[in-house]
Amino acid sequence: MAAPVTLEAVRAAPKVLLHDHLDGGLRPQTIVELADAVGYLGLPCTDVGELAAWFTRGADTRDILQYLATFEHTLAVMQTEAALARVAREAALDLATDGVVYAEVRFAPELHQARGLSLDAVVDAVQQGLRHGEAEAAAIGQPIVMRTIICAMRTGSRSREIAELCVRRRHSDPTIVAFDLAGAETGFPPSDHADAIAIARHGLAHLTIHASEPPGLELIADALDCGAERVGHGVRLIEDVTIGGGTPRDGLVDIDSDRVHLGPLVTYVRDRQVPLELAPTCNVQIGAVPSIAHHPVALFHRLGVRATINTDNRLMSGVSLASEVHEVASVNGFRWTDIEAVQVTGIQSAFCSFDERRRIEHEVIRPAYAELQE
Repeated sequence: MAAPVTLEAVRAAPKVLLHDHLDGGLRPQTIVELADAVGYLGLPCTDVGELAAWFTRGADTRDILQYLATFEHTLAVMQTEAALARVAREAALDLATDGVVYAEVRFAPELHQARGLSLDAVVDAVQQGLRHGEAEAAAIGQPIVMRTIICAMRTGSRSREIAELCVRRRHSDPTIVAFDLAGAETGFPPSDHADAIAIARHGLAHLTIHASEPPGLELIADALDCGAERVGHGVRLIEDVTIGGGTPRDGLVDIDSDRVHLGPLVTYVRDRQVPLELAPTCNVQIGAVPSIAHHPVALFHRLGVRATINTDNRLMSGVSLASEVHEVASVNGFRWTDIEAVQVTGIQSAFCSFDERRRIEHEVIRPAYAELQE
């Protein structure tokens, strides 16, 4: 008999995380301690429980700008090499204890230079912290593979410089796997950074681009036109899906008794198996969808769109990957076979090496879920 799909069981099961921001996943206790160490007096409070609740309240406004404003405080305490290494180490440990076996953590080096660090010093500190976290997780019997995505801020003017940094560092450190454009999206299409994207692609770095704000379909299409291998979020692709009546056409797919028509963009994404890095709670918090129950991740999964489940910002959203997967499973009636399929999609969509993807899929994920389904 299959094991019940409880939160505890989901936490113990191996999971894959493709979209997680380093500056959005700090432990509240760490924020307080780092603020004290560097003399940062701007925190809204220093009680750990109250501080955690403050971050989540800010994210729950369903206003993307207020959501992004909460990062002022995490970034303020991530301006030294020691702080960056600590946050990265703790991220690896926190994810490992949540049952994550493979994670890609992303950050924007340009946001960590307020106290004079060079871009390379920022990257060095984060990479050092991730390696230490991996080693400690393995020592306690919870191995995790950590990989890094380097982001440029699409609202800034340094994307070319950051893309060059990503390519240069990737050549000497293969754990740096991809380039991303992050930050506010509306009014800042990825094509504005065509030079940076060309540098990343020419340098053979993988490419993922955020596309979750209005105009949703236009931003997603622009990201794909720029060569994105994965779409960061991409939740508004649901705007290209029609459920209900209508005349049968080539894009029509039957799901139970519903008639689902796929528009040209979602058809393109499905046919080419472009992965979506969905983060359900965050997608609700920024107002992209009204609730987890209305989130399209399950529909995409059933339609054959490569939908993955992610955390985005664990601190701001007050989530873990286990809680996200469990919430989606509970609302949509997922069984272990569905959860396994999403995790397999995740590892098959990862930017690590082909050998690493195969090893994690066949030696870690599939055997664990086979046991859960017995």
